[in-house]
Amino acid sequence: MAFGRLPKGSLASRGALVTACAVLLLANAKDASLHLLPGGDARIAADEANWVTTGRTYDEQRFSPLSQINDSNASQLGLAWYADLDMSRGEEATPLVVNGVLYVSTAWSLVKAFDATNGKLLWTFDPAVPRSQLVNACCDAVNRGVAWWRGRLYVGTLDGRLIAIDARTGKQAWSVQTTPKDMPYSITGAPRVIKGRVIIGNGGAELGARGFVTAYDAVSGRKVWRFYVVPGEPGKADGEVSDPQMAAARATWSGDAWWKQKAGGGNAWDAFAYDPELDLLYIGTGNGSPWNRMARSEGKGDNLYLSSILAVRPETGQYVWHYQEVPGDEWDYTATQSIVLADLVIAGKKRKVLMHAPKNGFFYVLDRETGKVISAEKYVPANWASKIDLATGRPVENPEARYSERGKPFYGTPSSLGGHNWPPMAFSPQTGLVYIPTQELALPYVPDPQYRKSALGYNTGNRLGAAVPQLTSPLKEAKGYLMAWDPIHQREVWRAPRDTFGNGGVLATAGNLVFEGTGTGFFKAVRASDGKELFSTWGQTGILAAPMTYTVRGKQYVAVLAGCGGVYGSACNLVDKDGRHANLDRVLVYALGGRARLPDAPAAQPMVLDPPAGTANTATIALGDDLYGRRCAVCHGYRAVSTGNQPDLRYSPFIADPDAWRSVVLDGILAGGGMVSFAKVLDHDQTEAIRQYLIAKAQEKRKQMQDGQDGKGQKGAEEPVMHAS
Repeated sequence: MAFGRLPKGSLASRGALVTACAVLLLANAKDASLHLLPGGDARIAADEANWVTTGRTYDEQRFSPLSQINDSNASQLGLAWYADLDMSRGEEATPLVVNGVLYVSTAWSLVKAFDATNGKLLWTFDPAVPRSQLVNACCDAVNRGVAWWRGRLYVGTLDGRLIAIDARTGKQAWSVQTTPKDMPYSITGAPRVIKGRVIIGNGGAELGARGFVTAYDAVSGRKVWRFYVVPGEPGKADGEVSDPQMAAARATWSGDAWWKQKAGGGNAWDAFAYDPELDLLYIGTGNGSPWNRMARSEGKGDNLYLSSILAVRPETGQYVWHYQEVPGDEWDYTATQSIVLADLVIAGKKRKVLMHAPKNGFFYVLDRETGKVISAEKYVPANWASKIDLATGRPVENPEARYSERGKPFYGTPSSLGGHNWPPMAFSPQTGLVYIPTQELALPYVPDPQYRKSALGYNTGNRLGAAVPQLTSPLKEAKGYLMAWDPIHQREVWRAPRDTFGNGGVLATAGNLVFEGTGTGFFKAVRASDGKELFSTWGQTGILAAPMTYTVRGKQYVAVLAGCGGVYGSACNLVDKDGRHANLDRVLVYALGGRARLPDAPAAQPMVLDPPAGTANTATIALGDDLYGRRCAVCHGYRAVSTGNQPDLRYSPFIADPDAWRSVVLDGILAGGGMVSFAKVLDHDQTEAIRQYLIAKAQEKRKQMQDGQDGKGQKGAEEPVMHAS
């Protein structure tokens, strides 16, 4: 309906206006979610019953003012309903709820709508992501959520598309390819919709990609702006809003390796926040590509804008300020962990701050108007730097940490998994505390002097599996815990220990509660003020996603996704409630007095270890060890020990037959399941060397089982080695 301007004050104008309003109200009654909810503007914070963006509000606090469920009755929580997702991968999304409908994305970028009161499936949207895309994903086929805006949902897909979906019907409205299809990009993060712009980043730094963030018109899907994170070829502009910044950033890079490889990294794969008053969009950027700065930038330079917080205008992408947390990053210390905005009274003055607990182990409080660091202290042990110099904002580095310059391994704390990774933290304005899913883990950085960019797989410039035999002690000493952190005084207030590292995201509520899932499958509620556990129930599989809460007809619910995988696929299996179980992806929804029951958890299918006799000499097995570490380990596990979602190749029937093995590795007969051909990077003899190495490892495993050296002889009994990002 189009409206023209009528004469001011006329009866005709008033009558026409009343009629038009009545027509609009009647039309809107059919779709209240289209206009009556505030998605897409500053009023989003006023909506308490629904949860309409991944962090609930633009400030990403993940704090709900709901308090029907509180610290006096949390023990009465029970399962209200559950819904099986019919897959077995990592689940990392935070659901949204709008007017009694729960929307969630799953692994492989599917989107589902459920009745939020009983779990009835309303519709499913499947973008049909090719399973071969898995080779271009850092860490499983995960997805961290959808965005909602005026009756539409927006999802980023693993193969780089951004899709708009009608929230009522589940039908596609439009789709755009946001990334080059011939490069190893992926999308796993949740979009944000701000001022009619859908903001989306991408992943790919581990594989050799150049990061950027793009904004699309939410109605049409038209590209509005793009901001590159790192510069491209010298002397060539991209024709994007970031051109002035890329020209300036070029001086902080050295040589030509990164741009000749079309890499550089910096991919903004997760963290965004928005301040409507300042009209600033905050973007957390990623690690370098390759990690190794010597291979990337001749061991020189800050390499802007890696591992940084960028502040831009959401409508235009215009740069306002940046703060680089890790100059010249070479430890995979991304700044893509959740960004939280709040107003804090510091030294007697109210400050608009941005809070960040990235991988590198320091908790940052920044002035979000200017980007100046106010304070930064270690929230976990960190040996790569002693402190952050507040005068310069730069870390005071440990010289031994620069492994690429020294050409020697460095055992970094935190590891490339970080002191805090993608599972979101939360902030409670009531307690003034930030709640962080925290971990302590040391792993090595081993430079690869023979590094050349590979056409497939990881491209870090490091030997990710080379120092594995030395990792036993650090892994056994790994810790995981939920930490309450005082951002004003920069100190820990309390911690709730967990069974392993790699636990779930966090929700804080006005009921003085903090909710979190654990990698070992428990869903817990603790008192926000002191960390006392008030509720715990076993969800049968690892719970890594962040919970959320909502109300329908006055009743409060708490929802979370369960599904083990992603970068924490191994951590989920370190400890199990009562032995190995199959991974069951589900939506779990709890309420006071809930009486639903999960069916008995099926045990994981036993695997048969029956390796053939080995025929290779020591040199061939050593070659296979090296090639396996370079080409296979990031998916199938270091030392040929898989405890995640990918097959343990020691148990594979294909290793018994060299022809069958080649049909998988070189011919790609399993590409439809995600195992593409590696003929681009492996020849016949190299493929056979890997097979012989796996046979040797399988025989070693069988001997251990026969000698009773590995407990029950279960796959999960072995100590896994984690990879990164």
